[in-house]
Amino acid sequence: GLAASLEGLGVRAGDKLAVDLPNWPEWVVAFLAGARLGATVVPLDPGLSFHELKYQLRHSEAKVVVTPELWSGTDYLELYEEMLPDLPDLKHVVTVGPEDLWTDDRFLQFEDLAARGDPKWTPAFAGVTEKTAASAAIREAEEPLALLYTSGTMGKPKGVLLSHRNLVDTARLSAEALELVDGDRVLGTVPFFQVFGVSTVIGTIASGGTLVLQERFEAGEALELLERERITVCHGVPTMFQLLMREQTFAGRDLTALRTGVVAGAPVSPDLVRKIRAWCNVEIAYGLTETGPTICMTRPGDPAERRAQTVGCPLPGVEVKVVDLATGSLHGPEAVGELAVKGANVMLGYHRMPGETARAHGPEGYFLTGDLVVVDEAGAVQIVGRRKEMIIRGGNNVTPREVEDVLRTHPAVDDVCVVGVPNELLGELVCACVVPVEGAILTGDELKEFGRDQLVDYKVPDLVRFFDAFPMTGSGKVKRMELARVMDLELNTT
Repeated sequence: GLAASLEGLGVRAGDKLAVDLPNWPEWVVAFLAGARLGATVVPLDPGLSFHELKYQLRHSEAKVVVTPELWSGTDYLELYEEMLPDLPDLKHVVTVGPEDLWTDDRFLQFEDLAARGDPKWTPAFAGVTEKTAASAAIREAEEPLALLYTSGTMGKPKGVLLSHRNLVDTARLSAEALELVDGDRVLGTVPFFQVFGVSTVIGTIASGGTLVLQERFEAGEALELLERERITVCHGVPTMFQLLMREQTFAGRDLTALRTGVVAGAPVSPDLVRKIRAWCNVEIAYGLTETGPTICMTRPGDPAERRAQTVGCPLPGVEVKVVDLATGSLHGPEAVGELAVKGANVMLGYHRMPGETARAHGPEGYFLTGDLVVVDEAGAVQIVGRRKEMIIRGGNNVTPREVEDVLRTHPAVDDVCVVGVPNELLGELVCACVVPVEGAILTGDELKEFGRDQLVDYKVPDLVRFFDAFPMTGSGKVKRMELARVMDLELNTT
């Protein structure tokens, strides 16, 4: 119904359909309608500021947007009315909500469009003969399905163009590696504007499961859903699992239906994985928006050490190599270098950024992830850190993750983020930004002393600063660039 109505509004194969919704059923319907039409779906974070939203709508050249009328205190009708004059490509705003308030003919109701379409409709571009159907299916697999904006922990967001094959094959292979089955009940709480969320939707549909939606993550309500809905599969970022375990009612919940899930989206320590696996036997996955997302993941049958210390082996059909940082050439296992990837999961490119797309590919057409890894003889990948986050202090390379892992074991440290700040003498200083455990008494000198016992001297933080909370991206990652800028400003004004 909705696909037919959208086609009636002029949405054609290749046009951009923006979906600016929380994790609602309408998100899934709009996504499938866009896919059926051959349109490119642009999932947007409904929490974006006015200027961020306008930037992404303009940059994506969206023709139609699906939005709430009202959500989380924001009046989206007003927001879009104010924005429309600056968005020449945007022809229609489709609103989800109870009221038909709008006189402007560019504003249409989701419910009306979904009800109005012809249920027997087939898209105009569908192959008409059996002969053309097969070649059309192959061609369509390479066509764009989604344009996803990276959360940009390292700067401005980029639009990542992913094909049907990128997303669908990757989600299907990830679901197979997890051993998902028809009848599984999956908690859909990872935001759908992220590739992790999109993959959750596709993987659940592909394996015949039921998706139980939570419009945005809140630990108490998530536990309620896990118990009441007898959820069998729970995916999330490490922070989400930590918040579930910290919730006061956690110990008393009956979570016996939970079987598996994926923890991904940020580095996860062996200690945290052990704690999660005591109640949900998760697998660790690793990937990027640019790789649709999954590159590798642990498997239920892996040896215990591999399941705890690595992000597992690549998915079938995904090739990984390690690139030497000094020479840029590919080299073998057991050496630290930048992970490079090739396969059906790698993006079509960055939207309207051919230069960035070219720079992201290295020798032999491999996509460069920006992550530092070691690959063992069995092909399992261990993440060491981010290349761009690497701190070079007095000629010595310091990976923030290594320092963070040590400082995080201090009982008074709740969270820590290590950044480099410019210094005339050493090039960069190592700065530890720390969120202490509530009520804990901790000094910077104590933490440095603690680090000295376990780290080589040049990795011990030069500076320690305390924060109540870290600035986060919409996908739950710490904005390292922002923290580094805050520290740089503080040092230059004191």
